[in-house]
Amino acid sequence: MKNKRVYPVILTPADNIILVEVPDMEILTEGKDYQDAIEMARDAIGLKGITLEDAGKTIPDASDISVINPEKGTFAEDGKGYVTLVDVDFLIYRRRVDSKAVRRNVTLPNWLNREAEAAHINVSKLLQEALISKLGLNKY
Repeated sequence: MKNKRVYPVILTPADNIILVEVPDMEILTEGKDYQDAIEMARDAIGLKGITLEDAGKTIPDASDISVINPEKGTFAEDGKGYVTLVDVDFLIYRRRVDSKAVRRNVTLPNWLNREAEAAHINVSKLLQEALISKLGLNKY
């Protein structure tokens, strides 16, 4: 699966808000201005994508921007819509929102455990930092 994707969205200004439609993901949301609308679209796409992944379903591919017609969008009657692109990195999005702790059983030699306790080292935190470093990842 490609982690980073770009989806066409329709932005429709109406009544002091920006209505947002992401046709490929069947998402409707809104923002208080264009910046907020794009962030809301990105957040909704990210959430739906990882929800689909967790359910074992495929994340829909993005349509070509040229086939999206704002005049046929859900909010067409609310005003003139504009098509733009919104990117989302599903891996980064998951890191930001999926902070659920998972219990792992780690075995250490007794002498090493005693040294860590004496030094007041948080072994769980150290293990997380070491794994992030070893895997060459950024925390967010």
